[in-house]
Amino acid sequence: MPHNQATRRRFLTSCLLGTSGLFLSSAVARTITGEMPWSPGRAEVPPAYPELRFFTESERRCVDAITARLIPTDESGPGAREAGVMDFIDSQMAGFYGRAERWYMQGPFHEGTDQQGYQSEFPPAELYRQAIKSLDAHCRGVHDDRVFADLSEPDQDEILQRMEDGKLELDGVSAKGFLELVMDNAVEGFFCDPLYGGNRDMIGWKLVGFPGARYDYRDFLDHNGERINLEPVGLKGRPAWNPA
Repeated sequence: MPHNQATRRRFLTSCLLGTSGLFLSSAVARTITGEMPWSPGRAEVPPAYPELRFFTESERRCVDAITARLIPTDESGPGAREAGVMDFIDSQMAGFYGRAERWYMQGPFHEGTDQQGYQSEFPPAELYRQAIKSLDAHCRGVHDDRVFADLSEPDQDEILQRMEDGKLELDGVSAKGFLELVMDNAVEGFFCDPLYGGNRDMIGWKLVGFPGARYDYRDFLDHNGERINLEPVGLKGRPAWNPA
């Protein structure tokens, strides 16, 4: 997948630039009277997000290898590994999202359109588990008994490209559907608030110049698309602050 890396990097950049543009263009200025609910240079720390874990060690190695190829470390900056994307996905699969607790998950199950979103009969966590098992079994059969995480990067890229093109089938699950889910989750983990375990050191936000979860953007509403040179701030503030 080397020829797609530049495209993927541009895609990642456009994901958050579009989002930050929405924040800036849709902001409504208000005058707050009475006691201010915040103090500059401080952060009201939200409850800690639980660091739950779902994957076995071998499953973690597989997902880590996949996300490292989808969001690689390259000349434009750090990738999925540096951003803690694996920890984000692992925690999400251990929670209500991984169990699809808030989704309708009854049949019938049919192949949907691109606009219909997730269509698998498996909750995300179970889809990961089934697909990893099938993917590693496929790799063992064609790569001298080596699992996906043990393959060379070119071999990994070749397999992921076939999955993306719909030319590789996995036993019991959709290879293309699985890769799309991993890609979605990897992007979420790369750009989420660090509170959720990904975007470590705000790597994703720094890559695209997103200032983060700041209280007020009114001074920058008319920036005409110019880069906003502000250090990113998460829900927990940033290291330079001393949360109270």
